[in-house]
Amino acid sequence: MSNLIILPIVIPLLTGIILIFFNKNIKIQKWLSLIASLAGVVVAGSIVQTVHINGIQTLEIGNWKPPYGIVFVADMYSSLLVLTTSIIAFTSLLFAFSSISAEREKYYFYSGVQFLILGVSGAFLTGDIFNLFVFFEVMLMSSYLLIVLGSTKIQLRESIKYILVNVISSALFVIAVAYLYAVTGTLNMADLSVRIAEMGQSGLLTVISILFLIVFGLKGALFPLYFWLPGSYQAPPSVVTALFGALLTKVGIYSITRVYTLIFYHDPSFTHQILAWLSALTIIFGVIGAIAYWDIKKIVIYNIITAVGVILFGIAANTPEAVEGSVYYLVHDMIIKGALFFLVGAIIAVTGTSNLRKFSGLIASHPFLGWMFFIAALSLAGIPPFSGFVGKLKIVQGGFEAGEYTIAFIVLLSSLLVLYSVMKIFINGFWGEPKEEIITRKGSTKGLLLPIVILITLTVAYGFGVEWLSPYISQAADTLLDPTLYIQAVLKE
Repeated sequence: MSNLIILPIVIPLLTGIILIFFNKNIKIQKWLSLIASLAGVVVAGSIVQTVHINGIQTLEIGNWKPPYGIVFVADMYSSLLVLTTSIIAFTSLLFAFSSISAEREKYYFYSGVQFLILGVSGAFLTGDIFNLFVFFEVMLMSSYLLIVLGSTKIQLRESIKYILVNVISSALFVIAVAYLYAVTGTLNMADLSVRIAEMGQSGLLTVISILFLIVFGLKGALFPLYFWLPGSYQAPPSVVTALFGALLTKVGIYSITRVYTLIFYHDPSFTHQILAWLSALTIIFGVIGAIAYWDIKKIVIYNIITAVGVILFGIAANTPEAVEGSVYYLVHDMIIKGALFFLVGAIIAVTGTSNLRKFSGLIASHPFLGWMFFIAALSLAGIPPFSGFVGKLKIVQGGFEAGEYTIAFIVLLSSLLVLYSVMKIFINGFWGEPKEEIITRKGSTKGLLLPIVILITLTVAYGFGVEWLSPYISQAADTLLDPTLYIQAVLKE
C-alpha cells in the first residue's frame, strides 16, 4: 500500500507533460486535467484512510534505506494537506474552465497548474530536506508561469518582484541546507532529528533554525517578509490567486511546522518565542491591511496574511491543544481561502471591477452568490458552528495554557476585525441600491458557482463534522507533538 504515496506526485507530473503536447486542443486539455485531478482526490483520500488505519506510511525510492536514500513519508499531517490540495486543484480547474481566457489556455495554463500541484504535494510528502527544496523549486517555476501568463502590465510588474524575492529565498534555502549538512552530516529529516537530539542543539544550530525561519517565512508570508505578497497575488486572474492563496503560503507554513516540531524543538524558549511574536505581528499587520482597503481582492489577500499568523502561533505555543488547533485551522483556511477567491472572481465577473465603491445591491440580481459569500465570511472569521471556530478556539486555549496571554488575546481580537473586513464587502457590495452601470452590464456567473458550492459545502461540513474529523486531526497533531513517532516510522528503529 505504501506505493500509493508516490501517486500524488506521479499523476500531476505525467498529466502536466502530456498536456504540453495538446496545447492547441483546449478540450482535450480540460478533460485530461479534470480526470487527473479527480484521480488525485481519490488517491489522496485513500492515503489518508491508510495512514489512519495503519499508521505512518513510508516509501523508499530504489530500496535505499534511509538516511541514505530518498524517502517519501505520509503521516496524517501531510496526508490531510495533500487531500486538501487535491480538492483545491479540482475546484480550481472547474472555476478556470469558465473564467480563464483562451489566450491563457493555449499557453500551457493547465500544464502549469499540474506542475504546481506536483510541487505542493511533493513538498508535503518528502522526508528529505533537500528534496523539500527541489519541490519548492518545481512549485515556484509553475507559479512564475501562472503569475505572468496573460502579460498584462500589472502582471509583468508584479512578477518581477515575485521572482526576485523567490530567487533570493531559494538561494538562502540552499545555504541553510548546506550549513545544516555541514553540522550534522545528514539531510533526512528523521535522521536530522536524531542527530540534533544526540549532539544537543548548539548555538550554531539555533542560528540555522532562524535561517530556515527566514526562508520559509518568505514563502509563507510571515511578518516582516510578506511585503511582496499583496501586490503579487493581486496581479493574476482570481483562479490563480485562489491556487496561490490556498496552497503556496501553506507550504511555507507546513515547512516551518515540520522543522520546528521535528528538528529544531530543543530550544523553544528562543526559537518558538521568536515565532510567537512574529506570528502576532503578522496577525496585526494582516488585519490592518484587510480593514484599510476597499479592493475586494486585496481584503481577502490580507486575510491570508492574518491566517498565517494564527496558524503559526498555534505551533509556537506548542501545547497539544494549540498544535491540534493549528492543524484544524490550516485545513479550514485552505478550503475557505479557495472559496473566497472564487467568490471574488465571480463578483468581478459580474461587476467588471474589484473596487467596492463602484458596485452595490448585488443581492437583488445574484442572491445565491450573496448568501454563499455570507457563509464564507462567517466561516473565515471563525463564527460557530462553521469550520474556523474549532481551530481558533483550540489555538487560543493552547495560547492561554502556554502563558501567551497577550498573543492569544490578539488572536481573539483579530476574529472580530476579520469579520468586519469581509462583512464590509457583504454590506457595501450586496446590500444597498444596485448601481446603474452594473445592472446594464449583466455579467454572468455561468459555470463559476459549482466550484464555490463544493467548497462552501465542505467548509460547512467541516464545521458540523468535527466529531467525525477529530480522530484524524488528533492523529496529525500527535505526530507533530511526538517526533519519535515520525522517526521510528522512517528509520524503522
